Amino acid sequence: MKAARLTLAGLSLLACGLAASAHAEKIKLEFWTDSLQPTFNGYFANVKKTYEAQHPNVEVQWVDVFNDSFETKLNAAIAAGKPPALVNHDVPRLFKYAQKGTLIPLNAALGADKAAYLPNALADLSFGGKLYGLPWYNNINVLVINGELFKKAGLDPKHPVASLEDELRLAKIIKAKTGVPGLLPQLGQIDGIMLGQGLPLIQNGKAVFNSPKHVALIRQLADAYRAGALAKDNLFADDNYQASIKLYNSGRLAMMETAPTAARRTQSDARSIYATTVVQPAPLGPTKIAQGGYLFSWAVSKGLPAATEQEAIKFARFLTNDNQQLAFSKVTGATFPSTQKALTDSYFVKTAAGGAIEDSRIQGAKVAHNIRTLVLTGVPNVADLKKNLVDNVEAAVTGKKDAQKALDDAAAFWNRQLK
Repeated sequence: MKAARLTLAGLSLLACGLAASAHAEKIKLEFWTDSLQPTFNGYFANVKKTYEAQHPNVEVQWVDVFNDSFETKLNAAIAAGKPPALVNHDVPRLFKYAQKGTLIPLNAALGADKAAYLPNALADLSFGGKLYGLPWYNNINVLVINGELFKKAGLDPKHPVASLEDELRLAKIIKAKTGVPGLLPQLGQIDGIMLGQGLPLIQNGKAVFNSPKHVALIRQLADAYRAGALAKDNLFADDNYQASIKLYNSGRLAMMETAPTAARRTQSDARSIYATTVVQPAPLGPTKIAQGGYLFSWAVSKGLPAATEQEAIKFARFLTNDNQQLAFSKVTGATFPSTQKALTDSYFVKTAAGGAIEDSRIQGAKVAHNIRTLVLTGVPNVADLKKNLVDNVEAAVTGKKDAQKALDDAAAFWNRQLK
């Protein structure tokens, strides 16, 4: 009996050892997001549960890092030889780390499956012919219109607004007829506005934004400013989203070209204005590019063990498949998937009972295939270059400098820096 007990005990210990060994052999996938806790805790808990059930040999570990310290912590992890398997990058940061050589190209990993993603999203994440990230969620602007102010100005709020030129023309009419500014463009992002208008910033290593067409654009903005058609609150700020909503919800702005989330604030803070709000897609302009795009992606770190790298690619494809992209869009209520099939879901089709919140989602989805992330990459001291351009544009729009002189001055500064 004693020998039998010892044998059973030995078998028990052996079973425990095998179980521990099996657990230890699991591939651990650490993936980092940028400032998504606690809002998306539930979503990522479900991601972990679902993926691990489908892949019993994998353990996924979610790490969320606050934006201000993201690059510092990522650089330290890379230097220590322990990079996260997957990293959540926006386009500028993806380009930076692709240039550093810390990411693997994903062209071969996708193969024919690349057709599942929107071509523009893949283009945003491709540098030198190589794809460095799988497209995840994107943003877009919609045009939110105060229907009552439009009607007071003798305008039809449902008539399509086709261009920036149209917006400025309508803004001047509204100001003249109602005394209310028509528009608050985000002139702190004038580089993106120029690119969206088909006006390049750099060609052959030199600044080219002082051409006659660029000058004409700035003069159009200056003309609208002189007419009082542009609201002045944070007009030249890098982000005037909050200022736009505050003005619109108090009846002091007729149009917002803004993120779809704005309609929720109007519903809660200004119900009477919400009731008259009409939403259109933001004008595409001559490039047919939808404004407001800012794509986030999943990139795979270089230097992972071979088995971990393969599992990381599988997990990136899981996070960006149709079902997961649609699920994330439903959680945010205001972002857009970057896969073809997810955009055809009924969630992006108008129902009879919809208001401005639903309209914002539906109108944004109509032009989601046209989204591009219009940011300047691949040049040194981007922040300094951008600030100088914005400062000179501000001087031109507010009448402190001639538009040609302002853009010439900015181009000269850029060219000194670019050398």
